[in-house]
Amino acid sequence: MAGIYIHIPFCRKACHYCNFHFSTQTQYIEPFIAALLQELAIQKDYLKTPIETIYFGGGTPSLLTQAHLESIMEQISKYYHLAATIECTLEANPDDIDEAKVNAWKSIGINRLSIGIQSFQANSLAWMNRAHSVAQSHNAIQIAQQAGIMNLSVDLIYGTPHLSDEELIADLTIIKNYGIPHVSCYALTVEEKTVLHKMIQQKKIENIDTEHQSTHFNIIVEHLQAQGMEHYEISNFAIPGHRSKHNSNYWKGIPYLGVGPSAHSFNTHTRQWNMANNQLYIQSLNKNIVPFEIETLPIATQYNEYMMISLRCMEGFSTQTILDRFGTDFLNHSLLIASNFETTGQLIKTATGFTLTKEAKFFADGIASDFFWVD
Repeated sequence: MAGIYIHIPFCRKACHYCNFHFSTQTQYIEPFIAALLQELAIQKDYLKTPIETIYFGGGTPSLLTQAHLESIMEQISKYYHLAATIECTLEANPDDIDEAKVNAWKSIGINRLSIGIQSFQANSLAWMNRAHSVAQSHNAIQIAQQAGIMNLSVDLIYGTPHLSDEELIADLTIIKNYGIPHVSCYALTVEEKTVLHKMIQQKKIENIDTEHQSTHFNIIVEHLQAQGMEHYEISNFAIPGHRSKHNSNYWKGIPYLGVGPSAHSFNTHTRQWNMANNQLYIQSLNKNIVPFEIETLPIATQYNEYMMISLRCMEGFSTQTILDRFGTDFLNHSLLIASNFETTGQLIKTATGFTLTKEAKFFADGIASDFFWVD
């Protein structure tokens, strides 16, 4: 099986923390859609197995009209072999959601929504420069559920300087009361070339505090697990049976095609990524050329990526997988490093390998980097 990721690089306004590729020049959506359809046609042979997941990300995919989305879905149906059952996710901002749109999305085949709530606190939304209000967040969730989209996910951002423990708990309680089956929780990060980074440098706002973020992370884990959710990936929680199949396939190393500016593709041995420039992307596809760069992944890079991804996931890494995919030297290296972290109480043995302890999950990326193979 495989997946298709569709990057929609447009937003109504720029959130202060965001470093994803997007533009607020929404007048270019029409030529972009034409280019995207052309890329889907050109890349029709990239994936060799049936498509079981489609994911509209961004940017703000919910800016697209029903006609835009229909044309994309029709192009995928025309050129790709689809599995009998498809998980089709659309990322949506609360201010874009109304009853007519949700029903239109359902008619197109979208059966999962990922709503960018970020916070149910008005001061947090203002601080992040979000376009929606708290009332719109509640309205969006209610409309989606009333329309019968029960495969619902919301995003939360934690660790912002002004967000109190009590406000975070209030957000988590709202999620519990709505019965939302999937939550993605992201620690606020300060990325270079963002408005947030500039404002911190100019001392206009307070910088992030890692201890504050660690406290918030532990609150999130405690409350969401108490709601019956699996902490199946460092940033993701789900009621059993409601994991994001698309993102889970990323973490399993299953091939995917990414279309649109800045989108990445992976076929197990190479990775390629499109240029992050809307106008050049459109101009290139007008000439029937997909503007991408490509790299062949050396075995050490494949191993390092496996360790980074697997240690972020609930199941951890498999010693048999390492032996089968990378060989004895990589297995011995992994076991040596794992023994050190087992001694410190940060890794525990499983039936198939090792996984992080609850206390170590906040430091997953740093621990994974200690496993990296350096030639």
